[in-house]
Amino acid sequence: MKFGKHFKRQKVPEWVEAYMDYNGLKRILRGIVFFKQSKQPATPLRTFQRRSSLYRSFSGLTVPSGIPPSERDIEDQVIAVNSSQGEGSMQCYKTDFLEQSKEGGDIEAMFFRKLDEELNKVNTFYKDKVEELMNEASSLDRQMDALVALRIKVENPDANGSSLKTYSTNTAATELSPSDDLNGDGSSGMCRQEVNGCRHDPLEVLEHVKIHNPLESPISTLKGVFRYSEDVELRFKKEELRKVEERLRLVFIEFYQKLRLLKLFSFMNLSAFSKILKKYEKITSRRAARSYMEIVDNSYLGSSDEVSSLLERVEVTFVEHFSDSNRREGMKSLRPKLKKERHKVTFFSGFFSGCSAALVVAVVLRIETKKLMDREEGARYLENIFPIYSFFGFIILHMLTYAANVFFWRRYRINYPFIFGFKQGTELGYREVFLVSTGLAVLALGSFLVNLYLDLGSKTRNFRTFTELVPLSLVSAVLIIIFCPFNIIYSSSRFFFIRCIFHCICAPLYKVTLPDFFLADHLTSQVQALKSLELYICYYRLAEYSQRRNRCHSHGVYNVFYFIVASIPYWMRFLQCLRRLCEEGDAVHGFNGLKYLPTIVAVLVRTACELKKGHAWF
Repeated sequence: MKFGKHFKRQKVPEWVEAYMDYNGLKRILRGIVFFKQSKQPATPLRTFQRRSSLYRSFSGLTVPSGIPPSERDIEDQVIAVNSSQGEGSMQCYKTDFLEQSKEGGDIEAMFFRKLDEELNKVNTFYKDKVEELMNEASSLDRQMDALVALRIKVENPDANGSSLKTYSTNTAATELSPSDDLNGDGSSGMCRQEVNGCRHDPLEVLEHVKIHNPLESPISTLKGVFRYSEDVELRFKKEELRKVEERLRLVFIEFYQKLRLLKLFSFMNLSAFSKILKKYEKITSRRAARSYMEIVDNSYLGSSDEVSSLLERVEVTFVEHFSDSNRREGMKSLRPKLKKERHKVTFFSGFFSGCSAALVVAVVLRIETKKLMDREEGARYLENIFPIYSFFGFIILHMLTYAANVFFWRRYRINYPFIFGFKQGTELGYREVFLVSTGLAVLALGSFLVNLYLDLGSKTRNFRTFTELVPLSLVSAVLIIIFCPFNIIYSSSRFFFIRCIFHCICAPLYKVTLPDFFLADHLTSQVQALKSLELYICYYRLAEYSQRRNRCHSHGVYNVFYFIVASIPYWMRFLQCLRRLCEEGDAVHGFNGLKYLPTIVAVLVRTACELKKGHAWF
C-alpha cells in the first residue's frame, strides 16, 4: 500500500484538519515535475530521472575523517531553516530556499513555504493536545489518591476514624462518567478532591472528596426530585467502592486510548515529512531532506516525550491497581485485540441470503399458481396474512440498514463501540448484523410459506389449528432467542439491546445516553411495525384469528391501544428531551422535544382518519 493511502487510513476523523497536508505537498511536487518536463519535452520523466542519477557526482565510499559532516554539506545545502518565538512560547519555523533565483526556483520555494506552514500547524496542535492530556493526568492523580484512601477506609473502617468527616453527595453535579473531560477543576466526573499540602496520610484525602450522584436509576432520580440526597453521609460500603473502581477503570482505558492516538498522530506526521522530503530529493536531485528533518526531529513534535512517559505510567498504574498486578490481563484491557473475522459467519451469511432469495421465489410462485390476487377470497386472505409477517419485514430491513451503517463506520474509522458504550470485544460487526438479519429473514419467509401451504392446500385443511399457531410460534421463537439467559447467539448484544429498550420505556427515570436516544429515534420510524405487532394481540388474545383484521377494530380496547402504540415512540423521545433539558439546561433539547408534540398530534389524527375512513393519509 502506498504511503498516501496508509496515511489517510490512519488519520483520526476528528483531527483530519490538523494532519500534514500530504496531498497538497504532492501537488506542488507534481508542478515541479511538469515544469521540468516542459523544459525537456523529448525526454520522458523516467529517462530524465535515470540520467540525473547516472550523471550525479560520486562522493566516494570513504570520507576523510578530518572533515566534519556539517562542513561537507555546506556546498550541497539548498535551504536555511530559521526558527522564531511564536505565540505561547511555540517555535515557528521559516525556510529560505537558497536557489530561488534559478529556473523553477519559485515553485520549490513555494514547496518549502507550504512545508513550514504544515510543520507549524502540526506542532501547535500537538502541543495543545499534550497540554490537555497533562491536565487530565493531574486530575487522574488526585482521583487515584481518593480511590486509594477509599479502599483503605472500606477494608479497615476503624482506621483513623476521628479524622474522617462526612460529606454530602451533590446530586446536581455532572455525571460520574469516563466520557467527561477530566480537567481537575471540579466540573467533571469521578471523585473530585482538592488537597493542599503533602500526602502523608492517605485518609486525609477523603476529607476533600465529593462523589457525585448522576441520577442514573429511577430511585436516585426520584430522590433527586424530592431532594432526599442532600448532605448524605458516605457509608464506605464495598458497593460504593466497586462502582468507583469500575468507572475510574473506564476513565483510565479512555485516557490510554487518547494517548495512543496522539502518539500515532506524532508518528504518522513525522513519517509524512520524511516521505515528502524524499520525494522532493528524488524529483529535484537536491539534498534537503537531512537538514530539514533535523529541524523536524528537534521540534516539539519530534522531541517531546511526554506522551510516551504518560503511556508507561498509565500502564504501570492500571496493572497495579485494576488488574491485581497481572500485566497480561491489564494490557488486554488497555490494548484489546481486534476481533478475528470468522469464515463461518461469512459462509452462513451467504447461505441464509441464498435461502431467503429462494424462499421469496417460492412464495411468489405459490401466490401465482393459486391465483390469489385474482380471487376476492384470496385477496382478502393476503390482506389479512400480510400484516402479520410485515412486522418481520420492517425489522429485517432496519437491521440491513444498520449493517450498512456499521460497514461505513468501520470504513471511515469511526470508533462506534466506544461511542455506543459496547463492552470491549462484544460489539457486532456488519457481517454479524447481516447474519442475524438474513437468519431472521429465513425464519419469517419459511413460516410464511408454511402458512400458505397449510391454509391453501386441499389436503391440509384439517390442520387449521396448527396453521393458526405458525405466526405465534415464530414470534415466540424470536422472543425466546432475545431473552435467552445463556451465553449464546451474541448474548452481550442482546442484553445491551434489552437494557436500551427498558431505558426507552422508562425514559424520564433513567439518564439519557447515546444508545438510548439513538434507539428511541429509530423506533419513531417503526410505528407501522409496532402496529403490526399489535395485530398478534388481536388475533390470539381476542380470539379473532379466523376473522382476522376485519374484526379487530370492532373491539374498543384494540382501538385504544391502536392510538397508544402509534404515539409511543414519539412520546419516548419527548420524555428523553425533557430529561436532558432538566439535567443540562440546554434550550436546544427543549426545542428538540417540542417538535415531537405536533408529531404526536399528527400521528393521532392520521390514526383516527385510518380508523374512520379505512385508508391513511400522511
